Amino acid sequence: MKKLIQGIIDFRKHRIIDYRSKFSKLALGQTPDTLFIACSDSRVVPNLFASTDPGDLFVIRNVGNLIPPCNADGHSEGDESEWAAVEFATLQLNVSDIILCGHSECGAIQAVLEDHQKIKGEHLKSWLEYAEKASSLMSKIQFSEDLAQHNKVSQANVLLQLTHLKTYPLIQERIGTGRLKLHGWWFDIGSGNVYSFDESTGRFALIE
Repeated sequence: MKKLIQGIIDFRKHRIIDYRSKFSKLALGQTPDTLFIACSDSRVVPNLFASTDPGDLFVIRNVGNLIPPCNADGHSEGDESEWAAVEFATLQLNVSDIILCGHSECGAIQAVLEDHQKIKGEHLKSWLEYAEKASSLMSKIQFSEDLAQHNKVSQANVLLQLTHLKTYPLIQERIGTGRLKLHGWWFDIGSGNVYSFDESTGRFALIE
């Protein structure tokens, strides 16, 4: 807590002047063009590695960067908070892009690969079920030879969650009319590099 409080004080004393004009405009409303879905992992900081300013991204963060799929009735199979945020981003903010970003050394993915009985917390255990089918999509990816197994599954999980997004009629309609594009990204914590999935090659290619 001391570090956070000191950070707030330092921001007010030394940096807020650089953002005062920006915040004054943002107080009147937000107009981000991108919804960014990422993991809650403390090492994953989208605004840092994407060099974005306040107001640029509408962000959803949860354990494992998961989006429960849509059921036959058109409703989310899981907690409605994720889908409520997607609806707000598309219907109210009218974002043109959704980025689903996974990352290396993901604890959620490592837990999925291990014995579920070892996972502490019934809610967590239930939530991670939305990542269990990730391994089934590994055949769609051309992996780097030196990539660890859990990181391969993490990349496959990005594709799985994009598949879940596409089960919603709203997303299907917006993609079909060209008003929305989906992107699969993967952040390598060790190097700080960010990769984007290229459907034409089946690879996560370094964003350059």
